[in-house]
Amino acid sequence: MRTGFPLARPGQRIGILGGSFDPAHDGHLLISRVALRTLGLDGIWWLVSPANPLKTHGPAPLDARMTAARAVAHDPRILVTDIEARLGLRKTADTLRALARLYPGVRFVWLMGSDNMVQFHHWDRWRAIAEQVPIAVMARPGSRLAARHSVAATTLRRARVPETRAALLAGAKPPAWVLLNLPMSGLSSTQLRRGLR
Repeated sequence: MRTGFPLARPGQRIGILGGSFDPAHDGHLLISRVALRTLGLDGIWWLVSPANPLKTHGPAPLDARMTAARAVAHDPRILVTDIEARLGLRKTADTLRALARLYPGVRFVWLMGSDNMVQFHHWDRWRAIAEQVPIAVMARPGSRLAARHSVAATTLRRARVPETRAALLAGAKPPAWVLLNLPMSGLSSTQLRRGLR
């Protein structure tokens, strides 16, 4: 494995939470801990992205976001990584393909908030993403119902796993996804950035 890359062994179940983390906050920690417990994951990688292709403004410098994310991730099972920047990638479909190549036998699960599920069909090659890894959608305030009726959820309705079987998601053959209800946190990076200004 290359220097600076996360370690994972074949058979491990690793959740991937990608985003700009601009800034990371306790909401990220909450959904990570719920995912670890509910999905039976061995760990979660916070993929701090170089930039978000769907956002018009650039995030804070990567090093600053990495440092801030590490300060929030108070759990040894959560690893903050800049693997996308190291690989020179910016799109989720490319990142997941690279992870599958670099970590054969590791069972990855993509984690996203329900607000992202609402717009998932706008992501580049979103269907390919759904075919690559199981997806856990974490309910967020104001978007739970919209996520259930989103274009992606409707398209993938036959691949939906009941929440009572969420622990089986990491071993499921994609496409497979679950909507997880969890304690609601209204925290968002956008609101925190506005508060800092």
